[in-house]
Amino acid sequence: MKEEALFCDGTGEYVIPPQPEEDSVVTLRFRTAREEADGVCLVTDTGTFSMEKDETKGYFDYYAIQWKLKEETFSYYFSITKGEETLYYGRNGVSREPVDYYRFVLVPGFSTPDWAKGAVMYQIYTDRFCNGDTGNDVETREYFYIGDYSSKVADWYQYPNSMDVREFYGGDLQGVLDKLDYLQGLGVEVLYFNPLFVSPSNHKYDIQDYDYIDPHYGRIVADEGEVLQEGVTENLYATKYQKRTGDRRNLEASNQLFIRLVEELHKRGMKIILDGVFNHCGSFNKWMDRERIYEGQEGYQPGAYVSADSPYRSYFRFFEEAWPYNYHYDGWWGHDTLPKLNYEESVKLENYILKVAVKWVSPPFNADGWRLDVAADLGRSNEYNHQFWKKFRKAVKHANPNALILAEHYGDPREWLKGDEWDTVMNYDAFMEPVTWFLTGMEKHSDEERPELRGNGDHFAGAMLHHMSNMLTPSLQVAMNELSNHDHSRFLTRTNHMVGRVGQLGSKAAEEYVNKAIMREAVVMQMTWVGAPTVYYGDEAGVCGFTDPDNRRTYPWGREDRELLEFHRDMIAIHKAYTALKTGSLLLLHWENNILSYGRFGKDERIIVVLNNRETLARVTVPVWKAEVAEKCRLYRLMYTYAEGYTREAEEYLVEEGELVVNMGAYSALVLTDVCPEEKKG
Repeated sequence: MKEEALFCDGTGEYVIPPQPEEDSVVTLRFRTAREEADGVCLVTDTGTFSMEKDETKGYFDYYAIQWKLKEETFSYYFSITKGEETLYYGRNGVSREPVDYYRFVLVPGFSTPDWAKGAVMYQIYTDRFCNGDTGNDVETREYFYIGDYSSKVADWYQYPNSMDVREFYGGDLQGVLDKLDYLQGLGVEVLYFNPLFVSPSNHKYDIQDYDYIDPHYGRIVADEGEVLQEGVTENLYATKYQKRTGDRRNLEASNQLFIRLVEELHKRGMKIILDGVFNHCGSFNKWMDRERIYEGQEGYQPGAYVSADSPYRSYFRFFEEAWPYNYHYDGWWGHDTLPKLNYEESVKLENYILKVAVKWVSPPFNADGWRLDVAADLGRSNEYNHQFWKKFRKAVKHANPNALILAEHYGDPREWLKGDEWDTVMNYDAFMEPVTWFLTGMEKHSDEERPELRGNGDHFAGAMLHHMSNMLTPSLQVAMNELSNHDHSRFLTRTNHMVGRVGQLGSKAAEEYVNKAIMREAVVMQMTWVGAPTVYYGDEAGVCGFTDPDNRRTYPWGREDRELLEFHRDMIAIHKAYTALKTGSLLLLHWENNILSYGRFGKDERIIVVLNNRETLARVTVPVWKAEVAEKCRLYRLMYTYAEGYTREAEEYLVEEGELVVNMGAYSALVLTDVCPEEKKG
């Protein structure tokens, strides 16, 4: 039996409809080589059922069966027989024995937003993107946080310091508004923002007030008070900061600016995802008020740190009765600046956070989704964690059925991806890590180099197939595929193979000996793999950096790497032009040492991607027939990258007997299609 021909997945070519409703009939299809199987069966918990040959096309026979779904999850795999031989097929491909772990899974009624499938996302770390309003800049000594004063950085191009949390470059929402033409011209469809709510840090994962956009990112219309005098470290005296972040006029004006931003994005057909930090808040938070920011302000209740009678006392877990000013509380990972929220003992807190979740995806704010910070950590037990996210999904989807719920998660996410909690995850395991190991041999923080993983096709294929099988297809199609982000080193820096962090190596080292050709290979993979390709601001312009805070350098306006920027624009355009790159099937076609090829294909399009990550020329034979390319045909070049640059110049490649033979230059990537670009334009 020709094992290489056997194929099935969860896309719309093999599950019809691909997101079936409860109590509906679904058609399941399976592919074999033409006249190569005696029979194909669908195997379920209730039995084994013969499938009928539905279609013969090219090399392949397609078998189909109709199945009546119920309300519960439906799992299945296939058995294929020829003579005395029986093979099995699940999400991880062909096996000699059934493997329950890799069963296909359908959850009736579960769907992810169509707008997010394969959407081109762009992550903005707001303080470092663009300063559009200097009037809201954080002042030096405006307040005191984690051992020192806040600091205003005068030089936009200055490297971040090793203790960067309280240093501000002035980026804000007005800056984003000013650059929307740039972002739209790049091809961006969705903006994902690191947290925007009131907070004393530049990363804002220590929320001070969930109800308002930080005026330092928004608008400051009432600006009174004083910064701290040198030597004074108590924020009780930080009257300027108190006014800026506590005065309702500033808070409401900032929310109005956010509304304007969302309206402008929606006019352009773009979406916006907010960052939700619901596991913990910050010590500045109005519910805790450890810094006594709100204690003297009119209109605020006493914080739980300040008074035992605070209405927010149950929001936190205190270990001692030590009021007033009780610092004996539970902090996330022991950090007293990050009080852990005490959901299990406060229905009031749970209801409030659910109200916040609904508020920002509803009018007048109308955000299009949430990215959930450390989502698996929320609560004190796994049982409660799942209860909460089920409630969260119901509340958010009721308010905005097209909202995306995307969680930060490392490791196997399948227990949260059963259709009733998260939609998907930041795709570390099934994208960032395997791609990084294969192309660079570096760990995603640049903390380790493993030469045995660089170019290791077996490791890449095994990791990808395993981790992709942990996600339902609708989840996989909207997974956030990043090369870099605010928590890891910049991908371009990983290409220099320097192990360490900025404190050991210095900022300049992150820019030395980088290989832009490998970066181009990575971008080709990002724009042609299954999921939502997500560009971390500045990656397209050649920004380097070790892991945080060095990865949070400013966008280099006026100093961009123009060639790399144009390359991103071109690859994004290719990604957006082909449906197969958004919702098509993916199949690895061939791999060997530092060589990789795969296909993306659907009903009317086939895309072939070939990479040579070697330092030398390679002649590569690709069995493109597996991706349903015709036995004898022409393929058309969409992109070719090489050591010195790239080209989109038209060129045709011949397929003979289902195989493509190409000469690949050092550090090169090739993207081909069987759809003539000129005909597609027409």
